Amino acid sequence: NTVSNLIFILPPIYGAIQTYKDGLEKRYLAAYLCLTAVGLGSWCFHMTLKYEMQLLDELPMIYSCCVFVYCLYECFKYKNTVNYPLLFLLITYSFVVSIVYLNLKEPVFHQIMYGTLVSIIVLRSVYIVLWVYPWLRGLGYTSLTVFLMGFFLWNVDNIFCDKLRALREKMPPVLGAVTQFHAWWHILTGLGSYLHILLSLYTRTLFLKHRPKVKFVFGIWPVLLVEPPKKL
Repeated sequence: NTVSNLIFILPPIYGAIQTYKDGLEKRYLAAYLCLTAVGLGSWCFHMTLKYEMQLLDELPMIYSCCVFVYCLYECFKYKNTVNYPLLFLLITYSFVVSIVYLNLKEPVFHQIMYGTLVSIIVLRSVYIVLWVYPWLRGLGYTSLTVFLMGFFLWNVDNIFCDKLRALREKMPPVLGAVTQFHAWWHILTGLGSYLHILLSLYTRTLFLKHRPKVKFVFGIWPVLLVEPPKKL
């Protein structure tokens, strides 16, 4: 469960470096780094199982989703513009959720607040791939499907934890590791979130008349390469 967080850490760092090299907007650099922060916080929590480290895991999930929302809802604006009302709303949302959660210490509250942000992201993504850039449906639906698969396995692990642990005790170590559904939750949601940033960045660069292309490192891992607009 600790090591599986590498998917939240290494690919987004590469994405942040590539975004910086391409000279793209800093909010996408922030999106990648926020995803990395989630991975680092989750790594610390699963390594120590301390409450303070749990906060480093859960609160960055809220902050990163707020950045994702801002990026996605500002895809069709002129370059270098700032939506101050939306920015203020998301910062306020993050602040209020943090204060309430620190005092309430109720996991369900965090899950509802996080789920609300995810729902907003999904609705916007579906709008983009259905009515704006339909050729991005593959990327959009893959991101959503992978994320939902992780969410499903997380719930299975929560509900059937005792039975799964008993089952793993009877399995060889390698097979037992494969049934660590919480680790799969990390892997699949990490990949789904990473693909979402690609979708958001692809949408933005298309609007700005860039020439984005999805490439696969070693034929496996997707990255976005962005060429500047052609000079007339």
